[in-house]
Amino acid sequence: MDSDNLFHWIGEKLGAVIRFIVDALGWLFDNLYGAIDSFVQGLTGALGINDSILSLLILVIGLAMLASSVRAAIRRRVVAAVVWAVLGVVVLTWLIY
Repeated sequence: MDSDNLFHWIGEKLGAVIRFIVDALGWLFDNLYGAIDSFVQGLTGALGINDSILSLLILVIGLAMLASSVRAAIRRRVVAAVVWAVLGVVVLTWLIY
């Protein structure tokens, strides 16, 4: 076996490994995108909101306000808990309707 054939064989095997890795990563990211897209479509469909980035950002802000209300209630800060709960419900109600 001469050196040209050896390096040709090594090049083919290395190219096959690289091709396999690229194909596997492409498949993984394609399926991951599909899963995320299906999740967002299901979430926005159940809530009756648009599937835009702005709507999702407002949804996260409203849920964060409700989480702040729960944290304030755990700390026994009743006024802060009520204020955060009202703000969170107002934001989410505005978003959903």
